[in-house]
Amino acid sequence: MIEAPCKALYVMCLQVHISMVGADKMRISWLTQESAPSTVDYGTSSGVYESHATGNSTSYRYLLYHSGEIHELVIGPLKPNTLYYYRCSGDSSREFRFKTIPTHLPIKFAVVGLYFWDLAYADFWQPSWDSFGRLVEPLASQRPWMVTHGNHEVEKLLFIHSTAFTSYNARWRMPFEESGSSSNLYYSFDVANVVHVIMLGSYTEFGPGSSQYKWLQNDLRRIDRKKTPWLVVLVHAPWYNSNKAHEGEKESMEMRKAMEKLIYDARVDIVFAGHVHAYERFTRVYDGKADNCGPIYITIGDGGNREGLARNYMHPQPKISIFREASFGHGQLEVVNSTHAHWTWHRNEDNQSVAADSVWLTTIASNSTCISTNSVKPN
Repeated sequence: MIEAPCKALYVMCLQVHISMVGADKMRISWLTQESAPSTVDYGTSSGVYESHATGNSTSYRYLLYHSGEIHELVIGPLKPNTLYYYRCSGDSSREFRFKTIPTHLPIKFAVVGLYFWDLAYADFWQPSWDSFGRLVEPLASQRPWMVTHGNHEVEKLLFIHSTAFTSYNARWRMPFEESGSSSNLYYSFDVANVVHVIMLGSYTEFGPGSSQYKWLQNDLRRIDRKKTPWLVVLVHAPWYNSNKAHEGEKESMEMRKAMEKLIYDARVDIVFAGHVHAYERFTRVYDGKADNCGPIYITIGDGGNREGLARNYMHPQPKISIFREASFGHGQLEVVNSTHAHWTWHRNEDNQSVAADSVWLTTIASNSTCISTNSVKPN
């Protein structure tokens, strides 16, 4: 009897992206069109993989759409400020790499509205999630992408598909458990031991008594501003906005009413928002008025979208609104040290890299007149 030759297993790893998990680990996620092991080989030299990790895979159905196999696993512990090379098993043709976060300053964050909310703009058409995953892979496989959801991720259809965030939760798992959250829709993480980032969910329950509200209370209470001086919050629907687009929406007005005092009492430094497809920077604000102990609010929902720019602003410009412009662009937050950071916004229209808006920030933790009242109590 003549045996058939062995057939080598070859699987194409697609839509690869990474995200931070704690101080020294990284989650690697990817998709395959067929069933395959959820394994990754990695090391500090190209083509030489001293370490191996195994994870799990899942898939989902959305109406007539059936996703491929969505794989994920966590690698580490990893050394800080170190270049790592990795590949998923079965696909020897594609090697990826990333550099871990340094433990020292300065450190720079890229802030783009498209990437931490309204990711694929799928809006029920599931193949858009796949095309988006392929589009961002060159960047998302090299730098950790920490995302949160927007209204375009809800994808809930009454009586037809009653579960919200099916695709988002399956494809973009964030380290919510590590921050004590019970939901992938809101979580927090630390960067370089000096920046605490809180990702809130505009489209899940946020009122007093909700799980998200209680989690936020506890998360804020745990922060020691002497050890972690910078405190940054991200939310999809802006709490302050002088653009006519999305004016007065429930997710903005009611969420601000429910959570603004928690944010203010904790002395948050910056609140980033998206949703409005334009750029706007406010002064430090609390309860609609300028307040030196309140956060700076920045709307940066200008990463790209199908609707176009939100060009219609309210007039006159509110005194608390410092700079606003309807242009596509991106932002960079460079935390220089424990007291100072530099924010710049770069519009796409410029042929050269020019900061159309910039400001030096001083952390509220260093302001002796703004000692945190932090009256939040854990439940």
